[in-house]
Amino acid sequence: QVHLAESGGGLVQPGGSLRLSCAASGSIFSITHMGWYRQAPGKQRELVATITPGGATNSADSVKGRFTISRDNAKNTVYLQMNRLEPEDTAVYYCNARALVTPGSHARDYWGQGTRVTVSS
Repeated sequence: QVHLAESGGGLVQPGGSLRLSCAASGSIFSITHMGWYRQAPGKQRELVATITPGGATNSADSVKGRFTISRDNAKNTVYLQMNRLEPEDTAVYYCNARALVTPGSHARDYWGQGTRVTVSS
């Protein structure tokens, strides 16, 4: 089983910054994609950004130029640096990892429990 532990959420004023972290632990053979998704009140969960083991990234248009995703493969950890935060960024942010638990297993998606980010003055 793979466990994802997120940290770094909180309350911040518009224009401020936060850094989210997510560490994967448990029976991990390898992790392919890692990423962040978010769900605002009354809305569906949406992609924020993803990153491959080699460092290739993909991000939503709404966060390009403001959010940066990175990862430390040795620590099985993914980060999301969020700058110039806007009230529209208010949501619960979920960490995602696609992992194999044994060499012969199929990769499956694992999710963290979420960390709340509130952008408000």
